[in-house]
Amino acid sequence: MSSTGGAPVPVHVPVLLDRVAELLRPACAAEGAVLVDATLGLAGHSLALLTAHPGLRLVGLDRDPDARAEATRRLEAAGFADRATVVPAVFDELPDVLDRLGLAEVQAVLFDLGVSSLQLDTNERGFSYAADAPLDMRMDKAGPLTAADVVNTYSAADLARVLRVYGEERFAARIAGAIVRERAREPFTGTGRLAELVRSSIPAATRRTGGHPAKRTFQALRIEVNDELGALTRALPAAIDALAVGGRIAVITFHSLEDRIVKQTLAAGATDSTPPELPVPLPEHSPVLRLLTRGGEAASDAETAVNPRAASARVRAAERIRRAA
Repeated sequence: MSSTGGAPVPVHVPVLLDRVAELLRPACAAEGAVLVDATLGLAGHSLALLTAHPGLRLVGLDRDPDARAEATRRLEAAGFADRATVVPAVFDELPDVLDRLGLAEVQAVLFDLGVSSLQLDTNERGFSYAADAPLDMRMDKAGPLTAADVVNTYSAADLARVLRVYGEERFAARIAGAIVRERAREPFTGTGRLAELVRSSIPAATRRTGGHPAKRTFQALRIEVNDELGALTRALPAAIDALAVGGRIAVITFHSLEDRIVKQTLAAGATDSTPPELPVPLPEHSPVLRLLTRGGEAASDAETAVNPRAASARVRAAERIRRAA
């Protein structure tokens, strides 16, 4: 393990690495091709693609300063400093980033959504219910909203909405009510007390299956704190717009809410949009994308056995086949 900011950095195993490399290979192979890794994290996918394609340039975005520092260290150690530009940004800032760098178009875009290994395994970041830690969950530690803010200030109705919509938690109202009662006695500051409250709020019969009872609540709070789905909804169309003809986009998701947004966005780009009342398809309404995957492709059993975090991962990909009208 290496360290960043005094915290140990976990061994990083990129999810679906071989499949992503295969999907993006044709777009990354040309001399001077540009890959945007919109969620750089610890740069696992980017390092593999830079190694495989000597003419490839990387623009890596990440809102997390710890992740950027460690990714930069890894890129420099691999000898890729002159081919990589690491930018402090959320992925929905992609158009502004490319504009500042003078890039009219790029050949490949990768999104690896969810929580990075660094965030999940650094207990003090508060993403995990596995150890007691400050109730934070900000991907950018300078962000204005923490999980403690959400838990301690949202109304019962708003808490229930967050848990139901972002966590798909069927006991959202029960958990929200328990949180409001408990915080009146003492505000929540740590993940341990919250995880225990969620566990005790869910019927015992339900707790026996489906993993840790707090998993859905923690997912919901993380999404709310970081506006993950809002950023994704804004970022995907911008990423597709930035692709050159022949360029490719690959998106790895870890839950159904992300996957639904990706599925709908890519499908819309791959669909003829000629008004139905017209007798023939119009060229300017023909698809701008060609889908490269059949649905969301899952990791193999062999990969999941080695890397359990790959179990919920799905990848979807598409190729830009024409310029928009």
